Amino acid sequence: MRFDPATLVYDDAGLIPAIAQDESSGAVLMMAWMNAEAVRRTLATRRVTYWSRSRQAFWVKGESSGHVQELVEMRIDCDRDCLLVVVRQTGPACHTNRSSCFYTAVRDGEEVELMAPRS
Repeated sequence: MRFDPATLVYDDAGLIPAIAQDESSGAVLMMAWMNAEAVRRTLATRRVTYWSRSRQAFWVKGESSGHVQELVEMRIDCDRDCLLVVVRQTGPACHTNRSSCFYTAVRDGEEVELMAPRS
């Protein structure tokens, strides 16, 4: 069956959450938003493209930082309302210069930083 981005379930703003996962380690790197055109661009170019809600513009991961996400595989969840993009990550995924945006844990009611920014 041929995939059509229109078959995904988008929110009222026309967006769907996309979770990026590192191909080699399995680590969850980040979560961002895509619209149907970002999904199409990602599949066509194999460079992960998100929709920036703050800038109201497309955002190709690594376009300015060089921290590129090359698409390995796109997966759709059972409700078709969330994407998992398995990527080959170059450099840190987080804008804070960390490997993952999920660098803070809550342990015993306290926030604990799990990783420092790369130097």
